[in-house]
Amino acid sequence: MTQATGQHAPPDFLAVHSVDEFVFSVPDLEQARHFYTSFGLDVRDENGALALYTHGHAHRWARIFPGVTKRLLWLSLGIHGADEARFVQRLAQQGIARAVPPSQADQAGLWIEGPDGLALQLRVAEKSSPSEPAPRELPLQSRNQGRSPSRSKAQAVRPLYLSHILLFSADVDQAVRFYEDILGLRLSDKSGSVIAFLHSPHGSDHHLIAFAKSGGLGLHHSSWCVPSIDAVGIGTQQMVQAGYEQGWGVGRHVLGSNYFRYVRDPWGSYAEYSYDIDFVHAGDQWPSADHPGEDSLYVWGPALPNDFIINHELPASATGGQGQPS
Repeated sequence: MTQATGQHAPPDFLAVHSVDEFVFSVPDLEQARHFYTSFGLDVRDENGALALYTHGHAHRWARIFPGVTKRLLWLSLGIHGADEARFVQRLAQQGIARAVPPSQADQAGLWIEGPDGLALQLRVAEKSSPSEPAPRELPLQSRNQGRSPSRSKAQAVRPLYLSHILLFSADVDQAVRFYEDILGLRLSDKSGSVIAFLHSPHGSDHHLIAFAKSGGLGLHHSSWCVPSIDAVGIGTQQMVQAGYEQGWGVGRHVLGSNYFRYVRDPWGSYAEYSYDIDFVHAGDQWPSADHPGEDSLYVWGPALPNDFIINHELPASATGGQGQPS
């Protein structure tokens, strides 16, 4: 299972290259606007929904529609134009039926039903996942002057790009097999059948998509790259000042290696500031492994919040009273 980094896959590997967009609903768009604007994203109104951009970047990373509850609606996954016909062939060979797009979605691309009933759109798109490691702004070396950022002049943190999303799944192993066999992603690391991390062979951060064990589908968190550990800390502070004190971190992960701060949104899921995550270059073989449970979360950091792994998109009866009303 473990292979040395540096071995290259065949040039014709067939795989999605990006999470082109994730789409979900919430019961209050103005709350969502305040949360994600405070987080540092460029939040725009588009056809009755909120669209999430990073400042200075043309790509739309997510949309948020009004809904009765917070709920993951669909994922749009980017593929290369030359691969569209090959994906049509693979879906036919694997017996994967075409699905009807959600009512708010466009009809373009290939629509299928993924694990846990998630609507998936494979669409031709420019690669938006990174093709090289993220920027790292390191502290200045010691010199005869102070090196800390000035609190009085600190700029608001603005994330650079969407690094990954983590989804809840009723069967993590089944989800991994589907995303490997049908969509071409590759396992980076996992911890038993509880959590798994997958990357794109076209080049991506350590994980483009991850899965965590739950009673069903849900969006646990979206993770956004920032350029320094100070940005993680300042982002934590700016969210506290905006009224979003609950979360987890600052800490450091084992799997992915990144420093993190998760900020709890009004509906029980999270947005993560992520710095210095591991990167898998296009075609490289990551030395994947099955890790002990204690390594699946963090090396150091504060204790895990009691409800951190609760899927709030499930009915309360399925989550010990902590989900949404049945």
